[in-house]
Amino acid sequence: MTALARYTARPAAPGAHALGEGPVWDPDRERLLWVDIVAHAVHEGRLDPDAGTITRTGTATFETTVGAVAVAAAGDLLVAERRVLTRVAPDGSRSFVARVLPEDHTGRLNDGAVDPAGRFLIGSMAEDGRRGGEILARLDRDGVTVLDDDLDLSNGLAWSPSGDRLYSVDTIPGLIRVRDYDPATGAVGERRDWVAIGDGLPDGMCADAEGNLWIAVWGGSRVECRGPGGDLRAVVAVDAPHTSSVAFAGPDLDVLVITTAAHGLAPADLARHPSSGRLFTARVGVAGLPTAYWDPACAPSS
Repeated sequence: MTALARYTARPAAPGAHALGEGPVWDPDRERLLWVDIVAHAVHEGRLDPDAGTITRTGTATFETTVGAVAVAAAGDLLVAERRVLTRVAPDGSRSFVARVLPEDHTGRLNDGAVDPAGRFLIGSMAEDGRRGGEILARLDRDGVTVLDDDLDLSNGLAWSPSGDRLYSVDTIPGLIRVRDYDPATGAVGERRDWVAIGDGLPDGMCADAEGNLWIAVWGGSRVECRGPGGDLRAVVAVDAPHTSSVAFAGPDLDVLVITTAAHGLAPADLARHPSSGRLFTARVGVAGLPTAYWDPACAPSS
C-alpha cells in the first residue's frame, strides 16, 4: 500500500479575504484570478512560482456577490454575479450575458468552471437554510441548460484529463458525484455518487494531469487528493479552517493555489488561525490540467 503523501501549504499573500474563492490561472497573460464573494470583488494577481508568492495587481468590484470568474482567450472575463452572468471586456466595459436565477430566488450563484469545449457551468446555493432545489446549469448558445435541480449547495467542478467525466460537489451532504460527459455535444450521463467527504465539507476542487482530484475541505483545514477511483492519496494541511478552493497555476502548472475564508469563523478561531482568508500555495509533486478558456460563442447572442 502506498503511503499517504502529506504537504503543508504556506501563506502566499499578505491580504486576507472575507470569502476567498474560485482561483483561475490565465496562462496567456500569466495572471491569477480569484474572487471574494461577499466583498463583491474579482481580484487579479501575479504569481512568483519560485517563491510561491502572489502579488495582487488589480480588483474589479460589483454591486452584488460574485460567485465565480472565468476568462476567455482574448482576456474577457465572465463573472457570475448574484443571479446573472456578466462579461467584462479587457477595457473594463461590462455587458449582460444571461440570467441564470430568477429575480425572486432567495440564494445566489456560487462556484463555476469551464468545460473542455469552452462552455461555462455554474451552480447555486440557498442563503436561507433551505435544502434542495438548487441547480447546476450550463451556458449554451441557446441559453441556460439545467443539468441538476435537486442540489443542496452546488460547488466545485472538474473534468477528467480526457474530458469524458464530470465531477461535481454537493456540499451540504458532503458528496462528490460523477457522470459521463461528452464535450463535443454537451451530452451528460446518469449522475452517481463518487466519494463522501468526512470531517469537513467538500468545496472547490480541480484536477491534475494524472486524473487525481484536489478537493478543498471547508471546516477541515486541508485539501485532499483523491485518485480516479476515489482513494485518498495526499493531504495538504492549511492553517485556515475554511479552505475553500484550489487551482494549479504557474507556467508549468505545478503550484497549487488555495483560497481560504475568514467569513463564518468565531473570534476565537480567527485568533488561533490569523491567516484565515489569505491565499496559500503548495508544491505537491504533480502538474495540473490546463484550465479551458471560456468561449463567448458558447453563449446566447446578444
